[in-house]
Amino acid sequence: MSYILLIIGFIVLVKCADIFVDGSSNLAKTLGVPTLIIGLTVVAFGTSAPEAAVSIASSVKKEADLALGNVVGSNICNTLLVLGVSALFNPLRSKKQIILKDYLFYLLSLIILFCMVAGPFFMNEGLGVMSRSDGLVMLCFLSVYLYSLIINVNRNDMKKKEKKKFEFKDLLYIVLGIVGIILGGNVVVDSATNIATSFGISKKLIALTIVAVGTSLPELVTSVVAAKKGETDIAIGNVIGSNIFNICFILGASGAINPILVNKESLIDIAFMMISAFIVYLFSIKNKRIGNKKAIIMLLLYTIYTVYIIYR
Repeated sequence: MSYILLIIGFIVLVKCADIFVDGSSNLAKTLGVPTLIIGLTVVAFGTSAPEAAVSIASSVKKEADLALGNVVGSNICNTLLVLGVSALFNPLRSKKQIILKDYLFYLLSLIILFCMVAGPFFMNEGLGVMSRSDGLVMLCFLSVYLYSLIINVNRNDMKKKEKKKFEFKDLLYIVLGIVGIILGGNVVVDSATNIATSFGISKKLIALTIVAVGTSLPELVTSVVAAKKGETDIAIGNVIGSNIFNICFILGASGAINPILVNKESLIDIAFMMISAFIVYLFSIKNKRIGNKKAIIMLLLYTIYTVYIIYR
C-alpha cells in the first residue's frame, strides 16, 4: 500500500503543480502584477506549506530540533536540487531584481541566522540556541521583506503588462493546486518514510533526508513545471521566496514557540546551507543564467551533502 500511495502522491503533486502554475500566471496577468512577484509570494508561500506544517508542529511538541533540521535540509534541497533539476529542463535566467534584492535578502537572512546560533560555539559555551526573541526578530525581518516587495513594484511596468479578463477558475486553480500540493506532499512523505522504515533505516536519517526532500517536493515539481512552460520567473522566485519563508517565518515561528537548541552537527548543516547559497548566487551573477553545466555542479554538491549525512 505504501508503494501505491507513493505513486498516487507523485501524480497528485505533478497535476496540482501544473494547474497551480497556470492559475498563478493567469492571476498575475489579470492583476497586472509581474509573475516574479507572484512567484516570490503566493507560489513560494503555498509550496512551503508542508515545511510549515512539519516544523511548527514539531516545535509545538517540543521537538524544535526537528524543525531546524527540516528547514535547513529543505533549503539546501531547494537551492541545489530544485534549481539544478529545473535548469536541466530549461536554462534559468536571473533578472537583475532577483540578483540585487531578493537573493541578497536571502543571504542576509542566512548570515543573521548563523550569527544568532553560532555565538555560543565561538565563546566555548556549548550548544547554540535560537531563542524566542531571535524567532521574533526573524518574523520582523520577513515583514520588512514583504513590505519591500509591495512598495517596489514598478507601476509603469505593471501598466505595460498584458492584462486578461478575470476568471474565477484562476482562483479555483490556485486553491485546488495548493490543497493538492500539500496533500500530495504529505502522502509522499508518509509513504516514503514507511518504506524506509521497513528497510531498517534510522528515523534520524529519514528526517534529515526523506522528510526534508519530501517537504521540498512541491517546490521541485512547481519549479520544474514552471521552467518547462518557460515561466522561469516563477521557477526562480518560487525557490528564493520559499527559502526566505522557511528561514524567516517557519524557523522564526518555531523559535518563538519554543527555543531551538543547535548542536555542532546542525551548525555544520547551516554553514553548508550558507555556502551552497553563495555558490548559486555566484552562478546567477555570471551571465545572469544557470545552464546545464552549472546545474550538474549543483546536483553533484547536493549528492555530496547527502552522502555526508548518511556517513555521519
